[in-house]
Amino acid sequence: MAIPIVAIVGRPNVGKSTLFNRLAGGRVAIVEDTPGVTRDRIYRDTEWLGRQFTLVDTGGIDPASLGDSITAQMRRQAEIAIHEADLVLLIVDGRAGVVPDDEAVAEILRRSAKPVILVVNKVEQYDDLSPVYEFFRLGLGDPVPISAAHGMNTGDLLDRVVANLPETTEKTEPDDAIKIAVVGRPNVGKSSLVNAFLGQQRVIVSDVPGTTRDAIDTWLTRDEQTYILIDTAGMRRKGRIEIPTERYSVIRSLRAVDRSDVVLVVLDAVEGITEQDKKIAGYAHEAGKAAVIVVNKWDLLEKDEKTMLRYEEELRRELAFMQYAPIMFVSALTRQRIAKLLEQVDVVAEQAALRVSTGSLNTVLVEAINLNPPPTDKGKRLKILYTTQAGVKPPTFILFVNDPELMHFSYLRYLENRLRQAYGFVGTPVKLITRKRGSKE
Repeated sequence: MAIPIVAIVGRPNVGKSTLFNRLAGGRVAIVEDTPGVTRDRIYRDTEWLGRQFTLVDTGGIDPASLGDSITAQMRRQAEIAIHEADLVLLIVDGRAGVVPDDEAVAEILRRSAKPVILVVNKVEQYDDLSPVYEFFRLGLGDPVPISAAHGMNTGDLLDRVVANLPETTEKTEPDDAIKIAVVGRPNVGKSSLVNAFLGQQRVIVSDVPGTTRDAIDTWLTRDEQTYILIDTAGMRRKGRIEIPTERYSVIRSLRAVDRSDVVLVVLDAVEGITEQDKKIAGYAHEAGKAAVIVVNKWDLLEKDEKTMLRYEEELRRELAFMQYAPIMFVSALTRQRIAKLLEQVDVVAEQAALRVSTGSLNTVLVEAINLNPPPTDKGKRLKILYTTQAGVKPPTFILFVNDPELMHFSYLRYLENRLRQAYGFVGTPVKLITRKRGSKE
């Protein structure tokens, strides 16, 4: 059996994300005093008393909001989480008492036939628990009073969680899982792209900009290769971020880039490349991440036999700093070239992790130096003594020289191009660092 899944559900604004962060051991879900902040399912592995399980935070279930498209999808996502879960934590508000929405959510859970622990949140006084007794009427067993904000009684809750988990074998996560961050401006089709990879409605898709607010991890296995897809919030220009929640979302998106192996920079084929697209791509480049430029909504563009060539030439001109990144023209809606996009991810991930032997590396660089000797400055010539690879993701090389001040950026670019000719390094930045001979840095 796989690692057990514990879903946290309830009506909006009862403290689900606060409890999720408390149990997950960090600020993972966005928390605000605004109902409906959490929308998609957010996963995080955690452990208690030696038992591992996966927590799932969900958006609030609002039974009365079926007419609201996004709210209805939030409810659908919570219901999917319940269906996936081995155990469900129903969170209610101890200050508000039982409200009709609690009863409606409890009815959904009873129909699911899933094991449920009823959690009464926002309980700070334990000398009089009579307000908690009211929740027995939900028919879900003994309620557990806690304060997620203050961490009160959460240890007892975790004891109950572990006691109700199904038996499981030890989880083994493949070391070769490729983490893919899907980034871009709002409404370019990032969530649709993730759903196209998965072949199911895993994350909320809407044509309302800003629908995705958290960076969400989803596992996918294809041809024995495991991927972790990280769908992220759309990154607007700073001046257009109007609410605090969106500010948190942009930070999450940038952190998602930081922890990824491959970044898919998603563009809108109809709108073309914008300044914000270039900034987002630039962040991935500066972070040293392997990248694929994904032109989505290709099916919506009127095309002739040279459209793709002209489009690629424009992208190469506008994204001159990412000449190494392959460009894929796809449609998440029709799944056009989606399989090939994953194949391209495999390629760039392998290239970013490529190691080159020191002997081969120095042979290539000696040949490059002979073809184009280093420049001189005031009669003093740069001498490259030897080179070694210092790391991967991105491939990083240290050039030991007689005087680092003599190295010009144009010559470094020349050496990088020679390395790419020799070894490929498709889709990944290459870092060249100069060190003075004898340096211990």
